[in-house]
Amino acid sequence: MKGNPLTLVINPGSTSTKLGVYRGQEELFRETIRYSSEELRWMSVEEELQLRREGVERSLQTHGVSKGKLDLIVSRGGLCRPIEGGIYRVNEAMCEDLRAARYGRHPSNLGPIIAREMADEVGAEAIVVDPPTVDEFEPVARISGLKEIERRSALHVLNQRAAARRAASRLARAYEDLNLIVAHLGGGITIGAHRRGKIVDGTHGLSEGPFTPERAGSLPTLELLDLALSGRYTPEELRRKLVGEGGLLSYLGTRDALEVERRMARGDEEARLVFEAMAYQISKEIGAMATVLEGEVDGIVITGDLARSEPLVRMIRQRVSFLAPLFVFPGEEELLSLLEAGLRAWRGEEEIKEY
Repeated sequence: MKGNPLTLVINPGSTSTKLGVYRGQEELFRETIRYSSEELRWMSVEEELQLRREGVERSLQTHGVSKGKLDLIVSRGGLCRPIEGGIYRVNEAMCEDLRAARYGRHPSNLGPIIAREMADEVGAEAIVVDPPTVDEFEPVARISGLKEIERRSALHVLNQRAAARRAASRLARAYEDLNLIVAHLGGGITIGAHRRGKIVDGTHGLSEGPFTPERAGSLPTLELLDLALSGRYTPEELRRKLVGEGGLLSYLGTRDALEVERRMARGDEEARLVFEAMAYQISKEIGAMATVLEGEVDGIVITGDLARSEPLVRMIRQRVSFLAPLFVFPGEEELLSLLEAGLRAWRGEEEIKEY
């Protein structure tokens, strides 16, 4: 397929749907449609699906874009079965799994269904890119140390791979020819080892790796067991402490990295120590991923919203720059990442896989 396609990009989140329309790489418009959690709480899957689709179509009308002119619809992926990374055509099998929530319930499940329904109406192509359930771990990476527990892939795959491709462009080489370590730094932090186009190991975004602004990350297991059995917390309260009330929030009472930086600037030594500890743990995991790649590291990539923090990046750079060149791509441009992948598929530069 040639030319500059008219592309709709959809990214459903817990209480919003982000969308944009592009002619080739030119942005025609982007919008965020917001919903209240109360509005969505009592809706069935079909009711929420209809609400979000109507919102997308109303946005197209408001901005004067005829859906009949669309060539390509690219959606954030949902919680489908574990698959290898890449671009996938949204087919009936995928939609069935997402409607039934066979692998988990999340608003992102609705995006591919909306894309498929709209694409079928107008004769466009519907695809998803690097769904969150991408799992390319090598067998040795799945061993946890306790037979009953298997390590699983749960990373910011879409943003990690998009940032890795930008680093590859800087190096004037193909992503598939490089070994990279990518650290996504945000409310959740994940660090992945990318070996020639595959993410062969990485930290679990909820239960492993460095602590984050609001997550506890890896903890000493016996001490955690003692805390769980102490009777001080219900299982739900403890889960909330680990994911939502851990990390910076646990130590400093805030999850706002800018607030922590302001405290550091005023001479708050506790804030400095905790912030440095977060950088320290991120750096340790980057070093661990260097061993996964057997020391053959072409670049280290820092991305996500926390990559905007100059003090944090500086602390990480001091500890890991001896390993490989460091590339910093602040923010998380998911719409742009989805668009770039869609254009690669449209131009035949990357295969569209079947689910």
